[in-house]
Amino acid sequence: MKVKKEKRKKRIGIVFCTMVYLFLFLPIFVVVTNSFNATTRKPYLSWKGFTLDWYSKLWDNTALLESFGNTILIAVLSTVLSTIIGTLAAVGIYRYKFKGKGIINALLYIPVVIPEIVIGIALLTIFSNANIPRGMLTLVLSHVSFSVPYVIFNVRARLSGYDKSIEEASMDLGANRIVTFFEITLPVLAPGIAGGALLAFTLSIDDVIISYFVNGQTKTYPLKVMESIKSGVSPDVNALSTLVLLGTIVLVFITQSGILSGKHKKV
Repeated sequence: MKVKKEKRKKRIGIVFCTMVYLFLFLPIFVVVTNSFNATTRKPYLSWKGFTLDWYSKLWDNTALLESFGNTILIAVLSTVLSTIIGTLAAVGIYRYKFKGKGIINALLYIPVVIPEIVIGIALLTIFSNANIPRGMLTLVLSHVSFSVPYVIFNVRARLSGYDKSIEEASMDLGANRIVTFFEITLPVLAPGIAGGALLAFTLSIDDVIISYFVNGQTKTYPLKVMESIKSGVSPDVNALSTLVLLGTIVLVFITQSGILSGKHKKV
């Protein structure tokens, strides 16, 4: 009886995991499949055969490629800024005691938990009152504002087990604070900084709601896709999404296999 129950539980577990994976990956499969769809009629939902034409036509869609370029540029700039600000803030909050430290720690959770539409409206109000024209600048500043807390959380988690005596030993041996930070502190925090930077980059590329309020005439790739939903997402959009997905898989494979870190074994 116990063996039968264990087998039943195992089967139920397999079915449940299969349903979860289907729910997660079926939309991606639809996007990839539709990038090879030969249909030319809106809303591009009916399958008319296999073709690679959309991958060549993709390079003629200058508006789509420009929006994707804007997305990558904004993501890189906001990631660099948020990583620098978040790392310095995390180190400062961890190392020093000052009045209002608890309040600042609590306020860091606000951009994470409140709805994005609230942040978008708030940022739009600030930029309007400050007479800052909406465009690339406001997009970068907005993405930095909601990315910084994620960097701080990752770096602070890395600092939780940090031994301060290493820094003290470094300075006792003659190194100043700047040298100690770059030679001792920064390498120790590198995994947390890298994790926060990757998370900030992903959030920036994926953002729609906040970008919608502050974009002005600068279109990002998510906003361009959202606009095309009204008339049906064309297969060239799916083609670009497939290429992005392929690039992501390659990067994950490289990082997980240890090629960049030199951990792969030579036979």
